[in-house]
Amino acid sequence: MPTGTEIERRNQALIAFTVLTGARDSAIASMKLKHVDLVASRVDQDAREVNTKFSKTFETFFFPVGDEIRAIVADWVTYLREEKLWGNDDPLFPATRVAPGTGCQFEVSGLERKHWSTTSPIRKIFREAFEKAGLAYFNPHSFRNTLVQLGLKICKSPEEFKAWSQNLGHESPMTAFRSYGEVACQRQGEIIRELATPREPVRSDFSEIAKAVVRELRDSRMEMHATGDDT
Repeated sequence: MPTGTEIERRNQALIAFTVLTGARDSAIASMKLKHVDLVASRVDQDAREVNTKFSKTFETFFFPVGDEIRAIVADWVTYLREEKLWGNDDPLFPATRVAPGTGCQFEVSGLERKHWSTTSPIRKIFREAFEKAGLAYFNPHSFRNTLVQLGLKICKSPEEFKAWSQNLGHESPMTAFRSYGEVACQRQGEIIRELATPREPVRSDFSEIAKAVVRELRDSRMEMHATGDDT
């Protein structure tokens, strides 16, 4: 993505931040500089100020998606704090300032020191970025799907996947399995073909994950029966 102007730098940092944290677009639109801790590699999604789902407060640690992506976000935060001299309560991703130009028409003239009022500008930035890269459009929420798929590949124990799911704000790892864990068609074919060839016994860590999933399903069904909610 181009980075010649501060608007372009903001747009690049916005997409990098989305994949680094998996934050929802509503949360990103309301996030302030003070919510990002670069030293601890953490984002405090404080529901008193951040528009989180179900008004839930939780902490998100940067996902391991590459040093380059983290550096983009760190550079943006540093730019706002040290070059623009913005403070803790200023927006992490400020709105675009529009002002009358020389041709008596409104023109983009930098950053406004305020939050976006809706998530529409975020989706527009994503759409334009994908189009300029010659790629099909994927909305901000799809990055959460990507992170779940990554977690399914690299987590080696139930505890690791629980932490990964919790990092996305999920109460239970079953949320990730039910809502985000669908296997892509191409990968589905690869798995089925691999199952046709002899292989070593399943490693114990994967067996533990499978057992944990079964336990979660069993417990959730028991809770539904206990409350009379079978839907």
